[in-house]
Amino acid sequence: MKKMYLNYIDSFKGLSKEIWFLALISLVNRAGTMVIPFLSKYLKESLHFSFEDVGWIMAFFGIGSVLGSYIGGRLTDKIGFYKVMIISLFLTGFAFIGLQFVTTFWGLCIAIMGIMTVADTFRPAIFVSLKAYSKPENQTRSLALIRLAINLGMAIGPTLAGWIIWKQGYNMLFWIDGITCISAIILFRFLVKERTHKKKKEATENTEVTKNVVYQDTSYWIFIAICFMMGMIFFQLMTTMPLYHKDQFNLTEFDTGLIMCINVVIIVIVEMPFINYLEQKSYKDTKLILYASILFALSFFVLYQNFWIGILIVNIVIITVGEMIGFPYTNSFAVKRAKEGYEGSYMALYAMAFSIAHIFSPKIGLDIVAAYGYQINWLITGFYGIIAIFLAIWLHKRTQKGL
Repeated sequence: MKKMYLNYIDSFKGLSKEIWFLALISLVNRAGTMVIPFLSKYLKESLHFSFEDVGWIMAFFGIGSVLGSYIGGRLTDKIGFYKVMIISLFLTGFAFIGLQFVTTFWGLCIAIMGIMTVADTFRPAIFVSLKAYSKPENQTRSLALIRLAINLGMAIGPTLAGWIIWKQGYNMLFWIDGITCISAIILFRFLVKERTHKKKKEATENTEVTKNVVYQDTSYWIFIAICFMMGMIFFQLMTTMPLYHKDQFNLTEFDTGLIMCINVVIIVIVEMPFINYLEQKSYKDTKLILYASILFALSFFVLYQNFWIGILIVNIVIITVGEMIGFPYTNSFAVKRAKEGYEGSYMALYAMAFSIAHIFSPKIGLDIVAAYGYQINWLITGFYGIIAIFLAIWLHKRTQKGL
């Protein structure tokens, strides 16, 4: 037991103080972002929109995320990640406070798209900040620490949100979301000093070619397709899966919350030492992305067995292990692949892959369930993983050849 404890502590050693501050800020911000998990419920029950209207509003949520990721990447390359992070969180805070006063369908579509456009400019910027504030050998563990903080925030936030809704109603959530965004970025401004990331000389020699290098990188586009497929699978956990819990096994929202909590507990306890172990083994990023793709596919194929309730636990454990391998090492691959001075463009495409999946995964999954049932949806979702597996094999072979 003592050895396990020491190994856990060792997995946190060597990370810069800036990374620890970024983790703290991520925890505060994510714990405070309470409206997001309850947004569809708020739209349906408080504003009385139809399921179809809610679906369209959530689609604008995804569109805003795509735009924000793209704009964030371009701005990060032009003005630096530090300024982008400050502007994004500061404006997002006020936008969340104002959202409570918008109640019409088109008003909400435009407002939510606008909020997500501003909010998700933050994503490419924080990915680039990891490269600036951590040593190359610590980048994957640095990301794992940020993910741990985000997951802790995701565990705290919805729990507090449920209590606040019960006591004060939804309006209070908008105020808390806004204030925590603003508080988080004030903390960031005082705790973390700006660090510039210099471009290599060769990055400025052929400007036009360099600007487009991300779009000419075939291996990176294969990688982006893998990330998209992972997103198509992962977002089923937050859309069709809670409905399946109720329809197939008659579970309550509390039961679903407990099952989802398994994901958070495993990540908080296991991910850092697990990543530390993998780092010591010096596995290729592309090989680990392949293993993650296999686990993502398997996690949904097992759901074809729909009589034993324990299969829900099996599903969440398998996909959590896949997530612990897949998400840190896809980020690691993207950061390492990015050309000096143009990291923002690379990380924007990386973030956009998941944002686009966030648009299509809920819509396609729910349409399949409505037309053919849950079992067919699980097979198709697993098939996304099969596509990711073949793409990961292709990517691994190309990178082995230096392509």
